[in-house]
Amino acid sequence: MGAMEFDAVYMKVPEGYIAFVEQLPGANSQGDTLDQARNSLREAVGLVPAAKRQLSEEAISETDVIRETLILPAA
Repeated sequence: MGAMEFDAVYMKVPEGYIAFVEQLPGANSQGDTLDQARNSLREAVGLVPAAKRQLSEEAISETDVIRETLILPAA
């Protein structure tokens, strides 16, 4: 699978920087410096899928569901 690309947004605030990924709700971070915000955002992006899966598992635990792999072509 090829590299995935996202749009990271960094906003300067009095405390440093806040950061988020436009296409990935829940992927946000902050840092005192731009480099800290970037590194923290990379880590947040890596954690989002596991956190979303856990929330989903809790929401559907008592429900009859169909689960299948969704494969998207490379852009």
